[in-house]
Amino acid sequence: MMAIGGAGAALGPTTASAAPPTAALVHHVFFWLKNPGAAADRAQLIAGLETLRAIPVIRTLLIGTPAPTENRDVVDASYDVSELMYFDNAADQKTYQDHEIHQAFVKNCSHLWQRVVVYDMQTV
Repeated sequence: MMAIGGAGAALGPTTASAAPPTAALVHHVFFWLKNPGAAADRAQLIAGLETLRAIPVIRTLLIGTPAPTENRDVVDASYDVSELMYFDNAADQKTYQDHEIHQAFVKNCSHLWQRVVVYDMQTV
């Protein structure tokens, strides 16, 4: 399995020439808990993220924690939980942002995190 940049998500068997999942927009979110290392808080956040699977415009949703990869200067493993989503386009990502399930997730889980960083990427 190939881990992506310490993100903690494995994509399965692959080679350098394997095609990534088909998506025009990739949404990667990193969460830092208010209580770093608190297993109950991490589990609650992950359970909240799992509810997002019910949003139909999400093509792929991966949820993970920092991978036990080699400690290198370029790897940031300081976050607690990460989600990686694939969408067909930016309009679908906007639909996700506005969806009642996503809004409920934010309302129910935002008390758990102290920091969130989002990287949105359009594939080329």
